[in-house]
Amino acid sequence: MSKDWLKIWVLLPFLFIFVGYQQVYNKHNIEPVDVVIESGFASAHIARKLAASNVIHAAWKFKLLVRLTGKAGALKVGQYHFEGELSLWDVLKKIERGDVMHFQVTVPEGLRTQDVLLLLAEKTATEKKLWYLAAEALLHDEEREGRLLPETYTYFKPVNAKNILAQMIVAQQRVLASIRSELVASGSLNTEKLRIIASIIEKETSVDAERPLVSAAIRNRLEKGMPLQMDPTVIYGIWRRDGTFSGDIRRKDLASDTPWNTYTRRGLPPTPICNPGAASLRAAATPADVSYLYFVADGTGGHAFASTFEEHQANVKAWVNIERKRK
Repeated sequence: MSKDWLKIWVLLPFLFIFVGYQQVYNKHNIEPVDVVIESGFASAHIARKLAASNVIHAAWKFKLLVRLTGKAGALKVGQYHFEGELSLWDVLKKIERGDVMHFQVTVPEGLRTQDVLLLLAEKTATEKKLWYLAAEALLHDEEREGRLLPETYTYFKPVNAKNILAQMIVAQQRVLASIRSELVASGSLNTEKLRIIASIIEKETSVDAERPLVSAAIRNRLEKGMPLQMDPTVIYGIWRRDGTFSGDIRRKDLASDTPWNTYTRRGLPPTPICNPGAASLRAAATPADVSYLYFVADGTGGHAFASTFEEHQANVKAWVNIERKRK
């Protein structure tokens, strides 16, 4: 073997290392692009997807790098954003870290569980069926109304409906745990009754300062054996029975008996009527120390409260006058 060939053979491994280093660590510009890596796909499929999105130049290079580094089991699912100067190594490490895009969805207080599921399906651009199946899997045969805490939640893509709903259930459990001492102090008020009362409070007022006052009115009426006569319970009962409600409550609706109608039946409804927020849950556990039995809208977005029927009648008259002037 000539000296020239000997030199080539000696230098060849270094040449391979140099070329390999360039292929792995040389950076190239990536135009902004999002790539979703789904569960169950092998590194070869991921490599082809990255190549098709122009994140890498050749799928085989990424596949080989994954194999040589033993990272096949470390690649994490999710939606990734790639942009700017990145090397093949940078791309691999980003996916290994699980540096995925974060998304948020806000669920407002006071929605029925069915409406929460529909909202989540819409906001996350996923099928409604996925959310219904997730709710069924998590809550089984339990009452599903009032079990989810309205809040802003962070999620990742691909969307895991079961994971998001589980977050909402656990979040409510944390709130309930934080007010456990108040629950003990309230004696017979168990968790389910708390949810029911909180759901009524949520539908009756959106003013935080009023929540303990509405809670007190509910407590006081229950203690006196008076019917609660809360319009939102009537509306919910009709919706639960008929699957719909016109939107305007009428006298005949108040007389239309359902298990949730607190005009025709005394005591609490059998289930919550919506998913209450943390403020309403806390108010249900800690009603104000007042003697209020009645409340009516006051024309400012809040309510006028009264301890006697005569005071309440005066407040109702004031409200009727306000409504007449508006019309």
